[in-house]
Amino acid sequence: MSVRPPVTVLVIDDSAHNRRMLIELLESEPDIQVLDWAGDGEEGLRKVVDLRPDVVTVDLEMPRLGGYTFLRLLRNTAPTPVIVISSYSHKTDVFKALELGAFDFIAKPQKSTADTRESLRLELMEKVRAARMVRRGSTPRREARKPPAPLETQELPFVVAVAASTGGPPAVQRLLEALAAEPTPCVLVCQHMPAQFTRAFAERLDRIGPFHVTEACEGDRIVPGHVYIAPGGRHMVLAEKEGRLELKIPAQGGKDRYAPSADRLFTSVARTLGSKALAVVLTGMGSDGAAGVREVHHAGGEVWAESEETAVVFGMPQEAIATGVVRRVLPLGEMGPALVTAARRRR
Repeated sequence: MSVRPPVTVLVIDDSAHNRRMLIELLESEPDIQVLDWAGDGEEGLRKVVDLRPDVVTVDLEMPRLGGYTFLRLLRNTAPTPVIVISSYSHKTDVFKALELGAFDFIAKPQKSTADTRESLRLELMEKVRAARMVRRGSTPRREARKPPAPLETQELPFVVAVAASTGGPPAVQRLLEALAAEPTPCVLVCQHMPAQFTRAFAERLDRIGPFHVTEACEGDRIVPGHVYIAPGGRHMVLAEKEGRLELKIPAQGGKDRYAPSADRLFTSVARTLGSKALAVVLTGMGSDGAAGVREVHHAGGEVWAESEETAVVFGMPQEAIATGVVRRVLPLGEMGPALVTAARRRR
C-alpha cells in the first residue's frame, strides 16, 4: 500500500513571531511538511516558483511586495492554492484576496491562549489538507452595476437557500451576479465564516447590485430582492409569523459543529415552505447540509448542487449528492441562469 507524500507548505509572513507559530503548528502533524518560509511577497514569489509547494500561507500586509500584488503575480506565474492569514481588523481585505484567487482565509485569534492556539491549529490543518485537493474554476465578475430594484413586500418571494464553505465567497458572489437578470428572489445564505467577517461579507456583496444584502438579524421579514447572510457563530432559520416569513437567529448549541449550519437552515426552509423549498449546495468542505437536503426532499422541495468540475472543494456538494435526493447538479456558471428560469416559472 503506497503512502501518500506529505502536503508541502511555504509560509510567507514578515513577522518572525507569526512565522515561528505557523511553522510549529503545521509541523505538529506528520502529513504536513513546511518546505521553507519567506519574509516578504517578493521573496515568497521566488520560492513558490523554485520549490513548487502544494499550499502557501500568506499575510496580506508585507514589505516590498504586498499580498494583493503577490496573488496577482502568483496566479499568472505559478498558480498555487493560497491560504490568507488575516487579523480581524482587516476583514474587508480578505474578500478582495478571495476575488484575486486566494483559496481560503484564517482569522488570527484576537487573544493568544492554549484554546485559541489549538483552534487555530485545527483550522489550519483542515484547510491546508483541503487546499491540496483544490479544484479551481474560472470566476468571472460582472463589471456592470445596476441600482437596487424596488421591493414588493406584499408578494411572497421565491426563496432560495444557499450553503457554502471553502471557496464559497466568490461562488456566492458569482451566483448573485448571475441572478441579477431576475432580481426578485430572496436568497438565504449560510456561508461558514467567523462571526466578525459575515457583516463585512454582506456589505461587500451589497455593492454588486441589484440585490440588497445584509447580515441577518432576529425578526427580519423576508422580502423579494433581498439577500440575507447568516451571522457567523449563530444560526439562521426561516419561520412563519402571522402569515409572513421572517428569520430567527438562534445561538449555537453545544452539539452544533457548524454555526451557521446549513442543516439548520435547510430544515427550517423545508418545514416552512414545504414543496416550494429550494436548497442549493455550493463548494465547501465537510458534510453540512446533507441532513438538511433530505428534509427538503421529504417536504417535496428541490435540491440542487454544484458540480465537481467547478467546485473549489467538492466535499459538501458530494455529500449532498450522495443522499440521492439532489435533483440537479450544475456547474457554477449554469446555476444562476437556471435559478433565473426557476424564479420566472414560479411567478
